[in-house]
Amino acid sequence: MFSFTTLSMGLAAFAPLVLGAVHDIQVGDTGLEYSPQAISAQPGDQVVFHFHPKNHTVSQSSFADPCGLKDGGFHSGFMPVAANVSMDALPTFTVSVNDTSPIWVYCGQAAGTPASHCGAGMVFAINCGADGSPNSFTNFKNSALAIGAALSSSAAAASTVAAPPPAQSNNAAPTVTDASPTVTAAYGGYTVPPAPAASVVTAAITLDSTSVWTTVYTSFENSPAATPVAAEGAVHTVVVGGTGKLFFDPANITAAPRDTVVFQFQQKNHSVVQSSFPDPCRPLNAGNSSAPQAFISDFFAVPDNSTDFPTFSITVNDTTPIWAYCRQKAPTSHCGAGMVFSINAIESGPRNFAAFQALAEQLNGTAAAALASPSSTGTPPPNGAPSLRVPSALMLLGLVAAFL
Repeated sequence: MFSFTTLSMGLAAFAPLVLGAVHDIQVGDTGLEYSPQAISAQPGDQVVFHFHPKNHTVSQSSFADPCGLKDGGFHSGFMPVAANVSMDALPTFTVSVNDTSPIWVYCGQAAGTPASHCGAGMVFAINCGADGSPNSFTNFKNSALAIGAALSSSAAAASTVAAPPPAQSNNAAPTVTDASPTVTAAYGGYTVPPAPAASVVTAAITLDSTSVWTTVYTSFENSPAATPVAAEGAVHTVVVGGTGKLFFDPANITAAPRDTVVFQFQQKNHSVVQSSFPDPCRPLNAGNSSAPQAFISDFFAVPDNSTDFPTFSITVNDTTPIWAYCRQKAPTSHCGAGMVFSINAIESGPRNFAAFQALAEQLNGTAAAALASPSSTGTPPPNGAPSLRVPSALMLLGLVAAFL
């Protein structure tokens, strides 16, 4: 029914060259959907899927099992895309149409869970039946939605059954963290959105025949999958400050485990410090020496005429949101002015980047200034360094304590 582009090229020596039409499909551009959702195509046509942020798949299913991978069906693998990727750099996956039989497609993100993208209706079809026919796209999508509803219903029923938590060692990851009903900021009396429900997932990651491993990570609805673009991960460069700039650029990114985030400090004097959503302008777990500590960079004073920009790096080990800020307070709080940053913030939920930035501005950093956060004129904290790779176990525990 299908073949990949490389196979079609390999057959060119044995068949007349046929130049079909090219159909461009946007994956996740406008939410959890393919756009368009269904097309008609002729043998020889190419269907090119363009992946937008955040992390989706193009996987072949069947009409009878819309959210399950078809035996021998094509599968793009997860395609994590950062929020700052330009349109001309979006990754693609191409399918060649060889006949007019229907082809059914779904997104495999969060498969088998209430957060399933397929269960939310993220499906696609080529040469499906017309509306009103048994194999119409509407019937196919409704079947996928029914699967999602069943998964949500099962999860809701399971959450009402009281059971003692399983015994865990000190190194064990928590099984499920439910969202708390009400949360207030660490100071100032502001009400903030509750933390989203989280579950710890064990997944087999396969990039190629030599890169196969098992990972344990914290998953949230609409968070990216734990599949890096390569075994060594991707590198994300974030510019900190600059002449007349009190912000991180970009201020919010999507990153997969094994990815490296390089903070490049430009003009003036800035830093980057890990915080938490309800306490945006103080270090994570400040004052609690028994808890995993935040990453904290030095202050980097960069002259206006400098062309040499120092860097500070972290390695992402989970898909949990990471919150950070600039701790400069001279002449005023940079965090209170909105100079904050996030990784893997769930933009479709209430704890998105804009809400984090607004809370930092509301609190204005005033309570943070009165507490133990280091000043720009003091001695840099012992764990600040121009380059830092955060141990996996430490980062996982620290992030669990904090967020297709």
